Amino acid sequence: MSDQPRSLASTLFPIGLLLIAMASIQSGASLAKSMFPIIGAQGTTTLRLILASVIMALLLKPWRAKLNAQSLRTVVVYGMALGGMNFLFYMSLRSVPLGIAVALEFTGPLAVAIYASRRAIDFLWIGLAVIGLLLLIPVGQTQSGIDLLGGAYALAAGACWAVYILFGQKAGADNGIQTAALGVIVAALFVAPIGIAHAGSALLTPALIPIAIGVAILSTALPYSLEMVALTRMPARTFSTLMSIEPAFGALSGLLFLHEVLSVAQWLAIVSIITASVGATMTMRRERPSLVTAD
Repeated sequence: MSDQPRSLASTLFPIGLLLIAMASIQSGASLAKSMFPIIGAQGTTTLRLILASVIMALLLKPWRAKLNAQSLRTVVVYGMALGGMNFLFYMSLRSVPLGIAVALEFTGPLAVAIYASRRAIDFLWIGLAVIGLLLLIPVGQTQSGIDLLGGAYALAAGACWAVYILFGQKAGADNGIQTAALGVIVAALFVAPIGIAHAGSALLTPALIPIAIGVAILSTALPYSLEMVALTRMPARTFSTLMSIEPAFGALSGLLFLHEVLSVAQWLAIVSIITASVGATMTMRRERPSLVTAD
C-alpha cells in the first residue's frame, strides 16, 4: 500500500517537469522572434546559447563531471544535436508560424516513438499524435501555403531533436543534470561561429542583452535542465510520445504572444495531441524506466 503513492509521485514528477519545460521553451521562442530584425535567427541562437551556457555553468558546475572517452563523445554528439536543433528551428521561424514549425519539428521525437514501440496500445497514442500533427499543418488552407525552405529547416530540426533524445538519455546516465550544462556549452561552441559571422558586432547591442538573458533562461537553461532530469526517469519512447503536446504549447504561445490565430482544425489537433499524451501517461506507469538515476 505504501508503495502506491510513491509510484504515482515518481510517475507524475517527470511529467510535470516536461510540461513546465515545454511551456517555458515556447514562451522563450515567442520572445526570441523580437530579436530577429536586429541580429537574425543566427545571432539570436548564438546569443541565447552563449548566455545559457554561462548561466548553467555557474549553477550546475559541469567541470565536476567525470568524463571518459566514450562519455565525452556522447556529450559532444548530444551538444551538437542540441545546437543544430536550436539553430534550425529558429531559422524556420523566420517564415513559418510557431505552432506549425513545432509540429513539423516533432517528426523527430515521433520517429523515436514509432521506432521504439512494441505494443499495440503504443500505436494508438502515436496515431492520435499523427492526426493532431496533420491537422496542425494547414496545407492548402492558407493563401501562400507553408514556406518550403522554412518547412525544411523545421524538419531538419526534428532530426536533430531525435538525436538529442537518444544521446541525451545516454549522456544523462553518466553525469545527470550536469550533462545539460555540458551539452549547452558544446552547442554554443558549435553555433557561435555562424552567429558571429552573420550578426557581428550587433550581438553586443546593449538593448538586446536583457531580452537575450530572458530567452536564454526560458528557452535553454530552465527547459533543458528539466528535460535532462525527465529523460533519466522514463524510457526514450515514452518521453518522445509525451512530447507530442509540444505543438499545442507552440500554437497557444503563438496565439498569446504573436497573435497567430488558430483555426478549428488546429484546436481539434490540440485535443488529439493532448489525448495522446494523456494516454501515454496512463500506460507509462506499467513500464520500467530504462535508466536509473543516482538519487
